[in-house]
Amino acid sequence: MYKISHNMKKLKKLLRRKAFKSDDILNDYEQLTYDALKYAGGLPLAIKVLGSDLFDRDIYEWRSALARLKENPNSDIMDVLRISFDGLKEMEKEIFLDIACFFSSENRKGKLSPWYWMEDVKKLLDYRGFYPDIGMKVLIEKSLISCKNRIIQMHDLLKELGRTIVREKSPKEPIKWTRLWDGKDLHNIMIKNKVAKNLEAIVIEQHPPEFQETTLPANALSKMNHLKLVILQNGNFSGSLDYLSNELRYLYWDEYPSRCLPSSFYPEKIVELLLPCSNIKQLWEGTKYLPNLIRLDLRYSKNLTKMPDLRGVPRLRYLNLCGCIEIVWMDPSIGILRELVFLSLRNCKKLLIDLNIIFGLNSLEVLDLAGCSKLLNTRLLKKPKETEHLEKVDTNKNAIQLSTSSVYEILMLPFNFLSNRKHEDSLGSLVPYLPRFSCLLCLNLSLCELLHIPDAIGNLHSLQILNLGGNKFVRLPTTIKELSNLYRLNLEHCKQLKYLPELPKLKETKSGDFFGELYIFSCHNLNEMEHCHRIVFCWMTQIFKAILQSSLSMGKIEIIIPGTQIPRWFSEQNVGSSISMDLSHVMEDPNWIAVAFCAMLVAHHDDSTNLNDRWQPDDSVTIGYSFQNNQVFQKSFWVVPTALNIGLITGEIDHLYILFLSRERLIDCRSPYEDEISDLHQMGFTMAIFNQPKDLHFEVKNCGYRCVFKEDLEQLNLNMMFSGNSSSSKCKLLTSD
Repeated sequence: MYKISHNMKKLKKLLRRKAFKSDDILNDYEQLTYDALKYAGGLPLAIKVLGSDLFDRDIYEWRSALARLKENPNSDIMDVLRISFDGLKEMEKEIFLDIACFFSSENRKGKLSPWYWMEDVKKLLDYRGFYPDIGMKVLIEKSLISCKNRIIQMHDLLKELGRTIVREKSPKEPIKWTRLWDGKDLHNIMIKNKVAKNLEAIVIEQHPPEFQETTLPANALSKMNHLKLVILQNGNFSGSLDYLSNELRYLYWDEYPSRCLPSSFYPEKIVELLLPCSNIKQLWEGTKYLPNLIRLDLRYSKNLTKMPDLRGVPRLRYLNLCGCIEIVWMDPSIGILRELVFLSLRNCKKLLIDLNIIFGLNSLEVLDLAGCSKLLNTRLLKKPKETEHLEKVDTNKNAIQLSTSSVYEILMLPFNFLSNRKHEDSLGSLVPYLPRFSCLLCLNLSLCELLHIPDAIGNLHSLQILNLGGNKFVRLPTTIKELSNLYRLNLEHCKQLKYLPELPKLKETKSGDFFGELYIFSCHNLNEMEHCHRIVFCWMTQIFKAILQSSLSMGKIEIIIPGTQIPRWFSEQNVGSSISMDLSHVMEDPNWIAVAFCAMLVAHHDDSTNLNDRWQPDDSVTIGYSFQNNQVFQKSFWVVPTALNIGLITGEIDHLYILFLSRERLIDCRSPYEDEISDLHQMGFTMAIFNQPKDLHFEVKNCGYRCVFKEDLEQLNLNMMFSGNSSSSKCKLLTSD
């Protein structure tokens, strides 16, 4: 307990701000204010909570609340906090208990869970039927929770209060609780294998070390009939399930152990079904009617061989099959999912489907076909027919009313362009019809062994992100410049690429700033490096001109390009992967608009070991950067989206990493635990390589930065940015076999 001492003035001010929203206290409340400080024990948390609870209450309500505390002179802080909880409405109490048990983060160190972000917490509470927009606002007003940097936080004492309330009726019998958050309690219940009729939600992110080697019977969940929310991570389960609660709204189960879902599993209210790295071979047989399902995630389910009939999930918006390396067949009913916006078939290397089926998905915003070389380089399996493209959806039913055979026939669109083409040109046949994807924002065709990119790709006018890395084309079409919304272009590991065309002019984003990302990494055959640098420089300067001619912010510009030395334009340089920065002298300068960073990346391959004997598809080196207070040990790294797969690096390579960040973005990029802008004079920039592989050495040789002012952008020229990195430096880039 805190003693009321010389700190009384600060505590009174805190109470006034919470209870009166003012620095003044009415005379009638003067004594009551001292009583409130006394019962709060001088603890700031209790003062904030009690003061928020007393806001806008009359003097009689103040006396009533304080009388409850006076009745128990030995009351501790929990009694003070409980008063605020008891004053909540029932729905607000449920929200408080869920956040206390599952969804709060108070000064957590290390990796943040995806279930602590404001938007995700709101989403899960909404699935629970708790109307979070109103309820969370009340909890924030009463100082029971806070939201900082979009992360939900709750004080440890309030978390303990919530968990105590869940336990209070049966403190030693977790099987009777409504919520489970401790792995020990879950293990004990599952081993006893008894019915848990009150249990509604389980969120276990980390199992206790003493239980991590214990295998739990998955079928124990069959006796938890009223589960609505389940999140199970890092567990060790085995066996199949006879039953899963049909009241589920959200299920996340990492390494789900069974080969399929229970045949009796028909959760009509389920919205998200997330089973990454599962043991599933076939999700279900026949048609399963899940009318509210919008998200299905089976990524890295390496035993999955086929996707079932999807007519029973007409509202599906997100389908992730990334890394399902054994899948060979997909029911053609996927082609009539008119609300699907995200489809990832990345590394589904054995999958063969008629790409005409995907053409009906005109709501797609993200299409990821990376690594699907067999899919993109195979002839259509059936001769196309002149067929009317029909859709039969009964809006009064929960499923699309078509037989599987009818679905297949309807989706065989009248494309007669394959009859006289070589199979390796099939993408060239398909891309002219990609304008059907009028909503497409992101297209990933990396590692698909494509020999050319057709001109018609310039018709994808909504496209913002295009990844063509790891393919075999020699040049890009000039129509690439017509993609006026494109802000990220990835050409990494295009080892046959010789020429770089004019790049598109960028538009400002909806947030009112500019973003541009360009990755030209390990492109060994690029000719005329001076031309390449000129193209990249023109792409950069058109952004700078737009910034100078308007009041818009720079946002972020990120580039990887061949180069052997950091340009002298970066005025502050240091050997190694880190450099300290002092930005305090520019903070008040209105002409300071950004900071530019540069790092030199070097890779040396050791041929002493046979690469083919060691390389695995998932082996990947990652580049990341951070901006941190030099006094803070914890660093939050921002990953650079370039794939440094060991199997793709075949020679010695030197590259420059260039990053422009607006002053606003620089502050946003710091760790979420660093709040004060005054820390900028102690900041540092660090470039790091993660997952260093054997036999291949990656190194950040040196790095530098420059504070960028408006006049810098006006004076910047090609020689300043790329001097010393001309075509004569290309000897460092070794061509591969």
